[in-house]
Amino acid sequence: MNIVVTGGTGFVGSELTRQLVNEGHHVYILTRSPDQHTDTENVTYVGWLKDSFNPAAALPTIDAIVNLAGESLNSGRWTDERKESILNSRIQATEGVLDLIEQLDPKPEVLVNASAVGFYGQSKTKTFTEETTEPGRDFLADVVEKWEETASRAKEYGVRTTYIRFGIILGDEGALQKMILPYQFMIGGNLGSGEQWMSWIHIDDVVGLIQFTIHNKDVEGPVNGTAPNPHRNKDFGRTLGKVLNRPHWIPAPSPALKLALGEMSTLLLDGQSVIPKKAIEHGYNFKYPELKPALDSILND
Repeated sequence: MNIVVTGGTGFVGSELTRQLVNEGHHVYILTRSPDQHTDTENVTYVGWLKDSFNPAAALPTIDAIVNLAGESLNSGRWTDERKESILNSRIQATEGVLDLIEQLDPKPEVLVNASAVGFYGQSKTKTFTEETTEPGRDFLADVVEKWEETASRAKEYGVRTTYIRFGIILGDEGALQKMILPYQFMIGGNLGSGEQWMSWIHIDDVVGLIQFTIHNKDVEGPVNGTAPNPHRNKDFGRTLGKVLNRPHWIPAPSPALKLALGEMSTLLLDGQSVIPKKAIEHGYNFKYPELKPALDSILND
């Protein structure tokens, strides 16, 4: 298959590209800076989102598009300017994908658009599945709702469209590397009350779900990209401590985290329990459904 990937040089995109190439697919990575990368036999870098680039003319017939582009949520305090940038980076990239789809002939069969469990808002008591259609009422929920609404316009071109609502992605990069730092200094513990839910997923299952969604023509709309066993922060931390052979004992108080991080502290202090009902019902088998083996595979292998 010929597969277009945006955000292909990031944490998830790099691993997805590696797996797709291993399976014999050709990956076309859309980037603003194609000259900074070197093509290989199965990976081609294509310029986009600048007036001087014409990606549609540079591409062969495309079978699928995976849109992972978007500014990181945890690279700085959420000032008003930063929040606008977080939203706009996702909307602009997705609109760029829609422009490309409009120009491609024939159209790709499927668009797999990244999304996030932040759609559901925050709750310590509720459990969410794809059957939950009402978004939350906070900044992240607003971003995700607008992001998915933009991506949904691909359906107007006859393209099967899915949004994979990822939870906390565990791998050699990303959030996990920040989580382990306190434990390495022997000061790991609950974040705030420790009662907030953490809906997590191993990077191998992130890639697996994307591929599953590409190939399974019965899957469309929202897909929860989380392992089937979410944990409360206190239990996640205890498990992480065991895997690292470090104590879980010094809590980080909510007021201190809010003072240090501002509104961005919601990423640590709030959460939601999300179940991947659609993936399970369509037959996806998680490689890492349980937390401890997932952490072991990353930190101890």
